[in-house]
Order: sequence, then structure tokens, then C-alpha cells
Amino acid sequence: MTAERYWMTATLSKADLRAGALAKRDALSDEQRAAAAQAMAKRGLPFEVEPGLVVSGYSPIRSEIDPAPLMRKLAEQGAKLALPAVLSRGKSLAFRAWSPDDRLMMGPLGILEPSPAAAELVPDIMLVPLAAFDRAGHRIGYGAGHYDFTLAHLRKAKVITAVGTAFSVQEIKAIPALPHDVALDYVLTEKKVFDFRS
Repeated sequence: MTAERYWMTATLSKADLRAGALAKRDALSDEQRAAAAQAMAKRGLPFEVEPGLVVSGYSPIRSEIDPAPLMRKLAEQGAKLALPAVLSRGKSLAFRAWSPDDRLMMGPLGILEPSPAAAELVPDIMLVPLAAFDRAGHRIGYGAGHYDFTLAHLRKAKVITAVGTAFSVQEIKAIPALPHDVALDYVLTEKKVFDFRS
């Protein structure tokens, strides 16, 4: 890569980087998406999940990689599962207990969520959807800041392992990170595990 081209990549805005990564993600076929979700589940998390640990996933929207196969595997290993619920913009996400057979309801942002009657849990491990990631552990979300805010808020009380989940095509060279952006501990794709903890 020429110095000029690298400079251009490094100076693209987050919006441009997000749009480029999402276009690549959207171009994947349903078959490629399903196979990638199964491959990610087969590999599993790159660390031991002790029984009783709370793992939060998410209900995939748009063309996100589906964490459900991975979550089922983690449940078989004894993890307690939870899904996020959006309470309001600028507030931390809530996490409600969920098992793969539970019915979900439409939340305020049009995302499927557990019933408000489900028990609220605080995750130990958070599966984090993203638009793009780089090899420094930075992610680009969708601009609302829900996960950055939630991780920063919850980590004041306990250690939470943040695991980004993505298709390999969502990896980009470099993300211009801001001070409030929370770096990920790992990223899982269908091809590889990235460990950013060192």
C-alpha cells in the first residue's frame, strides 16, 4: 500500500469506514452468513466459560452475523444467556435473561428483545455486534454509542469481557478511535480469533 493510500485510509471518517464495511457485509449471501455463524459457533470462545457465567448476545439486525448458534453452544456449557434491551438513548442497555426457546418481543428500536418480565442480569461476557473492526481492537458501531456507554458504565462495577462478533470482511486497516470508544478484548469471525488483551 502506498503511503498516500494509507494516509487516505487512515483519514476516512467513521461514517465512510462504516459504510464501506457494511457494504461488504451486505454483499454476503444467506448461505455465506449461515455458514459463517456455524463456523464461529464451532470455534467457540477462546477462553473457558465456567458454568453460571452470564453471556449476553444480541438479536441480529440488518446483515449482522447471527450469534444464536454460538449462544446455544455456550448454554450447553452451562452459561446463562441474556439479550440486551434498549431503555432509551444515552442510557445503558439492560440485559434480560433469555434461553433459545423463549419468545421475543419487538423493542422500541424495532429489535427483538426478551419480555420486560424476564430477570435482569449483568453480563460477565458481552458479545458485541459491530460494523467494522481493526487489529487494535477498535470497533465502529452504528453511531448511537449504546455498547461504548454500556461497557464503560458496567465496567465500573465488575470485569466484563467484550467479544466483538463479525464476518472477516468487516476487518479494516485502522479505525480512528476517540477517548470514549471502548476497545474490545477479542473479535471472533468465521475464520479467526483476534485477542487484543496484551
